[in-house]
Amino acid sequence: MLPQRRPRKKGRVEIIPMIDVMLFLLVFFIMITLQMITDKGLKLQLPSSSEAKVLPHPHFVLNILKGGSVEWKGKPLSLSELVVVLRGDGDVAHTQVTIAADKAVPFQDFVHVMDACQKAGVTAIGIATKAR
Repeated sequence: MLPQRRPRKKGRVEIIPMIDVMLFLLVFFIMITLQMITDKGLKLQLPSSSEAKVLPHPHFVLNILKGGSVEWKGKPLSLSELVVVLRGDGDVAHTQVTIAADKAVPFQDFVHVMDACQKAGVTAIGIATKAR
């Protein structure tokens, strides 16, 4: 009687754990990339403050130029357009806005932008300054 040969087992590559690792890496790289994207700003002469603190990354950075015009992501906005844009963000109660105004901007223009933000329902408003 001849000895029986067992069929040779083939090596298998487990694909499910590999898919899990790939999805984890994809999510990791997406989250890191989103944190690296910065908002473009303008070169403004910001007022300085000895009490300036780092704020969390806001949803909106509004720039008030010397002429009193408002820009968001390089696009000029009127105050009524600003209200519409802020309301369109979704949950306005959690919308964060930082206002960057040049030193030469009259305080009244700054107040107009703050009023527009409050009309839209925004309560988290930060003011951009330079640290001394």
